[in-house]
Amino acid sequence: MALPQVKQDATEARLAALDMPKGGWPEAARKDAMGRVRAMGLPHARDEYWKYTRPDTLVQPEAPEAALFDDGDAPVFGGVDSLKLVFVDGVFDEAASDAAALEHVSIDRLADAPDIHWAKDLYGTLEARGQAPVQRPLAALNTAYASDGVLIHATGRAAKPISLIYRHRSTSSDAILHHVVKIDSGAELTVLESGPAAARFNKVMEVDIADGGTFHHVRVQGRDHERRAATAIFTRLGTESVFKSFTLTANGVLTRNECVIELTGDDAVAHVAGACMGDGDFHHDDTVFITHDALNCESRQVFKKVLRNGAKGVFQGKILVKEGAQKTDGYQISQSLLLDDDSQFLAKPELEIYADDVACSHGSTSGAIDEEALFYLRSRGIDEGPATDLLTIAFLAEAVMEIEDESLQDEINGLVEAWLSRRRG
Repeated sequence: MALPQVKQDATEARLAALDMPKGGWPEAARKDAMGRVRAMGLPHARDEYWKYTRPDTLVQPEAPEAALFDDGDAPVFGGVDSLKLVFVDGVFDEAASDAAALEHVSIDRLADAPDIHWAKDLYGTLEARGQAPVQRPLAALNTAYASDGVLIHATGRAAKPISLIYRHRSTSSDAILHHVVKIDSGAELTVLESGPAAARFNKVMEVDIADGGTFHHVRVQGRDHERRAATAIFTRLGTESVFKSFTLTANGVLTRNECVIELTGDDAVAHVAGACMGDGDFHHDDTVFITHDALNCESRQVFKKVLRNGAKGVFQGKILVKEGAQKTDGYQISQSLLLDDDSQFLAKPELEIYADDVACSHGSTSGAIDEEALFYLRSRGIDEGPATDLLTIAFLAEAVMEIEDESLQDEINGLVEAWLSRRRG
């Protein structure tokens, strides 16, 4: 079926502003992705999965300018012993990065990977699988045009996390990064991500986890308020494998985080969680699609949003249980704390089940601060501002506790407290 003219024009205008990298083993995957982009067209406000989030500024040819912001805080995850890899406006900064050497892990750059590379069989593969039943054209655009990223192969248990640090230096930067992560059988790896990245940021991460592998992911998006971002994680899990991802978002005029997960091996576990705090001109969209296609698998979606001064939050989450995926345990919760009458939370939770021996549930709620709890804290001598902050931290706790590493939980809680303190001040 032919694309509507408005989508076709917008797509061609965006493509005309980009240069596709040439040569090397990713070229075939890039051309395939380009075909997907042209067939789907870039997202439009009338598309079902974009009806709550206007994609205009994500697809226009030039990135809207975003002012640089420095809040004076210490670097996120600065106290965590990790291997640091730094990107500035989407370009790898070798001088600011650590040597890419870690026992049981190989790390290469997409920009200069050798001609024969394990990532050739994965680059764009999970993204292409994730295009059905819901189209994700910004991810296909990323596969076609990403000029850099990291290719991480874990063959055993990594001694420390890999920290991907994204710095924003140009008010008009338009960064496209694509990461590929391969976790071998029995291997374990933690990846941290932090920083505003660019004025406009399009990032894809593909994660392939073999039988018995474990992947932990903790991400912090924030600081520069005028930034825009569209990110996507595509994950495939083997037998008895584990995937756990958590994202904290503070600030950002527009953020769309998508997560597409396939549980293809028996007894696999996938948890994806997020906490966001928005103030004023803030729009945050979490869109998750989890497919159960094996026996006795577990999935959890836990998303909490704190919104005020007209901020808007969106959650679209789906659990698809295929025929034969018996003993599935699927849990989904999305909740918002609205600190005024002007903020808005839009939710679209979905279950689609074709097996009869499953335990799946979903729930979504919006509400204000509990006046009785606030009164109790005030009666104990706590001022209204700090009391509200305490209740906000308690509200976000269920999502933060999805992080398995308690030291990283403490790091995230510290960031939440700092953000709340600044807003109160």
